[in-house]
Amino acid sequence: MKVVVIGHGGHSKVITEAILSNDDYEIVGYLDDKYEGVSLVGNIIYGPLLSAITLVDHFYDINFVIAIGNNEIRKEIVRKLNFSDNRYVTIIHQSAVVSPTSKIGVGTVVMPNSVINADSEIGKHTIINTGAIVEHDSEISNFCHIAPRATLTGDVQLEEGVSIGAGATVIPGVTIGSWSTIGAGAVVINQIPSYCTAVGIPAKVKKVKKGELID
Repeated sequence: MKVVVIGHGGHSKVITEAILSNDDYEIVGYLDDKYEGVSLVGNIIYGPLLSAITLVDHFYDINFVIAIGNNEIRKEIVRKLNFSDNRYVTIIHQSAVVSPTSKIGVGTVVMPNSVINADSEIGKHTIINTGAIVEHDSEISNFCHIAPRATLTGDVQLEEGVSIGAGATVIPGVTIGSWSTIGAGAVVINQIPSYCTAVGIPAKVKKVKKGELID
C-alpha cells in the first residue's frame, strides 16, 4: 500500500518508522507547507499540503496518514482535504499489542510498545503514542492524543480532541470532556469537563480554554 505522510517534522519521524515496520506499506511522499512546490527526489514526492488533492487526481491507489501531533491541526487538515475515509490508512507499529476485540478508526497511529486491550474503541485520526496503555472497554473519540507512557486504566471515556500528557494516569470509569488537556504526570480521579486544562495529583482544573486561570 502506497502511503503519503502529511507533515514532515519531528512527529513524522516516529510515524515513518511505524510505517516501515510493516511490510505492507511503502512511503511514496511527504507533504508539508515548508515545501513551496512539488518535487521528486529519488522515488519520494515532496510538496505542500494541498498538493494532496492533485496526487489523488493522478494516483488512484495512494493513501494518507497525518503525522502532526496537534489535535486541532489534524482535524483542520481532514476538513480542508475533504477526502473519504478510505483515503486514510491506519498505522500500527509491529511492536504494539492490540486486542483483536478492539476497534481502531482510520487515520489513527499506534506507536511502538503501546497496548490497546480488550473491547476498547479508538476513533479516527488519534495518536496512541509510544508505550501508552489503553485498558479494556475504554472509548477514545476522534482527534485525541495519548502521549508516551500515559495509562487509561479501563472503561475510560475520552471525547473528541482530548490530549493526555506523558505519564498521566486516568482511573477507571472517568470521562474527560472534548478538547481538554491533561498535564504530564497527572492522576485523574474525577470527571473533567470540556475545554479545560487539568494538572496535578489528583488532577484539578487550572484553566479553561479562553485562558482564565482557576485557583
